[in-house]
Amino acid sequence: MKIVVIGGTGLIGGKVVGRLRERGHEAVPAAPGTGVNTLTGEGLDAALAGAQVAVDVANSPSFEAAAVRDFFTTSTRNLLAAEAKAGVTHHVALSVVGVDDLPDNGYFQAKAAQERLIKQGPIPYSIIRATQFFEFVQGIADTATEGDTVRVPPVLFQPIAADDVAEAVAGTAVEASLKGTTEVAGPQLFRFDELVSRALRARNDPRKVVADPHARYFGSELSERSLVPAEGHARLSTTRFEDWLRTSA
Repeated sequence: MKIVVIGGTGLIGGKVVGRLRERGHEAVPAAPGTGVNTLTGEGLDAALAGAQVAVDVANSPSFEAAAVRDFFTTSTRNLLAAEAKAGVTHHVALSVVGVDDLPDNGYFQAKAAQERLIKQGPIPYSIIRATQFFEFVQGIADTATEGDTVRVPPVLFQPIAADDVAEAVAGTAVEASLKGTTEVAGPQLFRFDELVSRALRARNDPRKVVADPHARYFGSELSERSLVPAEGHARLSTTRFEDWLRTSA
């Protein structure tokens, strides 16, 4: 089966391509570096020719609210139109757990707009919402740092390894469309500040982590469960944070 992976050269996309090829499928990475631009439509028709499935794991190069919304809405419209022309029968998209819960967050609202376009579109679809990735915890700590102190809200956090996200996406791509949404999360539930502390200690980082209820997450105030799936609603992966730390250090 030919499966085109939009964003197929990135962190998740490259792993999805690898897993699909391991399953014996023709997995084609599509990204600006391979001549495919979803914002302009350049290269889409050629990439999708003969494909049965399109997987969209592309991310916006900008996180400014207007730019990120334009990226996800324009790219999704172009992609869905090209898929319909090519006869694609399954559209798989990676989204974010909590996408409906942060109305003041430009990125989450852009992903919500993307989801609406997919649901209203002509292609049978599967939307996979994932929690935050282990790989981004360090970067989150950096953005929350003032001097030698990291301030993060003491909310619940259930991150997942990028490898496990890719496995979930690849597995979904080779099955019939869900005609709906599923959620994936890591196997462990943490307090956000506890997780950041563990990550910094593992790298001998001396910064102090402070649990600050007023600290914002990329500009948004969080409730306790803003970033985790509803209890019992997510498929849980198997990679534990401490095991990932040992192999990624």
